[in-house]
Amino acid sequence: MGLVPMAFTTLDEDLARHLSTVALEAAHRAGASLTQVRIESIRDQYVGLRDGELETSSDRSTFGIGIRVLVDGVFGFAAADDVDPDAVAGVAARAVATARSVARAQRRRVELAPEPSHGEVRWSSPFVVDPTEVPLADKVDVLAGWSRRVLGVAGVSHVSASVMCVNEEKFYADSAGTTALQRRVRIHPSLEAMAVHETLGMETMATTAPPVGRGWEYLSGTGWDFDAELAQLPHDLLEKLHAPSVAAGRYDLVIDPTNLWLTIHESIGHATELDRALGYEAAYAGTSFATPDKLGTLRYGSSVMNVTGDRTAEHGLATVAIDDEGVAAQSFDIIDSGTLVGYQLDRATAAVAGRDRSNGCAFADSPLHVPIQRMANVSLAPAPGEGPSTEDLIGGVDRGIFVVGDKSWSIDMQRYNFQFTGQRFYEIRGGRIAGQLRDVAYQATTTDFWGQMEAVGGAQTYLLAGAFNCGKGQPGQVAPVSHGCPSVLVRDVAILNTKAEGGR
Repeated sequence: MGLVPMAFTTLDEDLARHLSTVALEAAHRAGASLTQVRIESIRDQYVGLRDGELETSSDRSTFGIGIRVLVDGVFGFAAADDVDPDAVAGVAARAVATARSVARAQRRRVELAPEPSHGEVRWSSPFVVDPTEVPLADKVDVLAGWSRRVLGVAGVSHVSASVMCVNEEKFYADSAGTTALQRRVRIHPSLEAMAVHETLGMETMATTAPPVGRGWEYLSGTGWDFDAELAQLPHDLLEKLHAPSVAAGRYDLVIDPTNLWLTIHESIGHATELDRALGYEAAYAGTSFATPDKLGTLRYGSSVMNVTGDRTAEHGLATVAIDDEGVAAQSFDIIDSGTLVGYQLDRATAAVAGRDRSNGCAFADSPLHVPIQRMANVSLAPAPGEGPSTEDLIGGVDRGIFVVGDKSWSIDMQRYNFQFTGQRFYEIRGGRIAGQLRDVAYQATTTDFWGQMEAVGGAQTYLLAGAFNCGKGQPGQVAPVSHGCPSVLVRDVAILNTKAEGGR
C-alpha cells in the first residue's frame, strides 16, 4: 500500500479514529449493511499578482465528516462539519434514514463489486515542503520576482502570476475493516504575459509547467526548469505577435505533451468513464460515443495507441492509496493497440458491467459531498525501447505544424467532435521548424484523430501534465487529475484559422 511515515498537520488522528468508530457503530445499529466514513481536512490557497503587485489571495479550510451507507440495496449519505461524537452518531442515523427514504423511489437495488479489507493503510504523496505552510510573503516574493523578469523585456505589456496550493488530509474507515490515513499535496504555479501592439493587436502566452503532486520545492526547480522557461517566454510571445496568420487547410501535426494532455483528457479520459458511457451524465456534460457494446471492438485509434488509467503514478494529481469507497489504487488498461478494452469504474458501475472488482475511481472533493466515479490519471504510453525524439518526429514531416502548450478547447456532448488551440504553433517545412504561426486551431473527430496518429515519441519526450479543476456531477464537484503522454505525430489534420472563423 505504499506505507510511509507521515504526520497530519491539521487533522487529529486520534479524534478521527474515535469519530469513525462512533459512526460505524451507529450506522450498524440503524441497519446499514455497509458503511463508509470519510473525515477530511482540506486547505486550499490561491495567490495572484498583476504586474508584480498582489491582486488576490485566499486561504480556505474545509473540515467535516461524510458518511455513506448501503441499506437494503439503497445508498444513503449524510455529512456535517460538527465533529462532536453525539452529532456524528446523528449523522450516521441520518444517512440510514436517507437510504430508507430513497428506497421508495429507487427501482433497482444497488450492487457493489466486492473489495477485500486492506487493514491499516498510511500513505502520502511525495513532497518536501507543504506549500500551504509557506508564508504568504514568500509566495508573493517569488511571483513578483518572476513578474519583474518578464516585464523587464521590451514589448511585454502586462504579466499575471499565480500559484494554487492544496493540502488534503483524509481519514477513511469502512465496515469491511479498511482504515486509511492519506495526505495529498499539490501545487500549480503559472505566469501569463501579454503583449499589445498598435497595429498587430494582442497576444498572450503562459508557462507550460503543469500542476503536480509536489510541494513548494517545485518552484525552485524540482521537476521543472522555471528559470529557463521564464527567460524564453517573453521572446516566444513577441515572436508570436509578429508571426503570420495560418492558412487553413490540412496539415501533419507534431503535438507536444504540454498540449496533448488536454486532448487526452477530453476525448479519452471523459469518454471512458463508465458512468458517462452508461448515460448517467446525460444531464450534465454529456454521455460518450464509446458505449459498452463497443468494448473490445471499437477502433479508438491506431496500433501505436496504448492508454492506461493509473491511480498509482508518482506525482499524479489523481494518485491515492485507497479511493473514497475503500478500493486499492491500481493501474489498468483502457486502450490496447488502438482498441477500447476497459473503462474507469467505481464499485457500483463495476457491478453493472459484470466486473469482479472496481479499479478504484471513486472520489469526493469534500467531506460534505458524496463520492462519485472520477477520472484516474489517464495516460498515453510512449514508444517502447528507444523511441523517437520530438526532433525525430518533426524531421518526418514535410508540411506541418508543431503544437506546444494548451489553451482553449471545445468538444461535443458525446466526446466525439472536437477543436483545440494552443500556446505556440510552429510551421514545419521539409522536416525543420520555420517560425511561429498565429490563429491556429486543430479540428477532428476522436476516432479520426487518434486513428491518424502515426507515431509516438520515446520516454524522453514523456511528460505528466494535468489540471486541478476537472468538473463533473450534480451538484458539481471538481477533481485534480494528471495525464501523461509523449510527443506524437498525427497525419492530415484539419487546421482552422481562428481569426477568420471569428469573422475578424
